[in-house]
Amino acid sequence: MLELSEVSFSWPDGPAVLAHVSLKIAPGEKVVLLGANGCGKSTLLKLMNGLVFPERGTVRWNGEALTQAQLKQREFARRFRGECVLLFQHPEAMLFNPTVREEIAYTLKQLGRADVDTQIGHWAAELRIAHLLDKAPFALSGGEKQKVALAALLALDPALLLLDEPGASLDPATVGWLVDTLVHSERTVVASTHSLSLAAELGSRCIVLGQGGAVLFDGPVRMALTGMELLEKAGLAHRHSHRHGGAEHTHVHGHDW
Repeated sequence: MLELSEVSFSWPDGPAVLAHVSLKIAPGEKVVLLGANGCGKSTLLKLMNGLVFPERGTVRWNGEALTQAQLKQREFARRFRGECVLLFQHPEAMLFNPTVREEIAYTLKQLGRADVDTQIGHWAAELRIAHLLDKAPFALSGGEKQKVALAALLALDPALLLLDEPGASLDPATVGWLVDTLVHSERTVVASTHSLSLAAELGSRCIVLGQGGAVLFDGPVRMALTGMELLEKAGLAHRHSHRHGGAEHTHVHGHDW
């Protein structure tokens, strides 16, 4: 479904964010993107979603190059934007319509979907935001904004759902719903997090990024979460010194953030 080959990226006048990243996402996979803050998880998701483009290397969507030129092609862009969607960690960047109802409807209408009202009602009910449909998105809480943004994406019935720190603003009950509804479905999901406990729930495959944007690990999530040396290298665990009687011991601990 999605293939990155030797992808490198840096922001203007900044150090490398990602370096020589190669990976493939197959249909139906549930992938956890794990790493400390600043390791490039959000940038990698934006590359997958065609919001930024690599300095070197290639990104392919179903075998087709994902480039600025390709996304200027109307038919490809319409198809891709309906199939591959990204939920931002900070949903304010995604919301711009006067009401929640119009927010959910916006892309459906842009893509010419015929079931707009049905989708609005269904996903508003699923995410328990039906009472917010006629309210202005800017007046909502952070968690409510993220639910609105998520509803607008799910209404498109995308093939690939990219989630950037989905537990950051959502309440625990909604995160639980998200795991149950999406991770256990046939939909392809790539979700970034620095929460070790959430990573265990989000998927079966884990890609661990280190500082400087290198892939440190790509394999079973359980293996990643029990590899203390790996977690320490990725900045997700650190060493504590403890004194027991007259002796001092050093232990590596993993922590949720």
